[in-house]
Amino acid sequence: MQIEFDPIKRATNLTKHHIDLTEAEQVFEGDTLTIEDDRFNYGEQRFITIGRLAGRMMVIVWTPRGAARRIISMRKANDREQAAYSPRL
Repeated sequence: MQIEFDPIKRATNLTKHHIDLTEAEQVFEGDTLTIEDDRFNYGEQRFITIGRLAGRMMVIVWTPRGAARRIISMRKANDREQAAYSPRL
């Protein structure tokens, strides 16, 4: 599985969340829960994946691009998300 992302978005995510989008691959390699994000018409299919990175629960928003997953955002799960999804991972 390949990941890709916008380099500017990577820099923004590093500044805002202190998380490098290059680490998304490590999350996908472990146990995950993925749901389609159909709350809005984004003009493309989007997914939310919840998994762990170095023991921390992470939330990744991504869209399929050919054989790759294009990362839109990645952040630490909030308290509500951790309570809801921790038993499933």
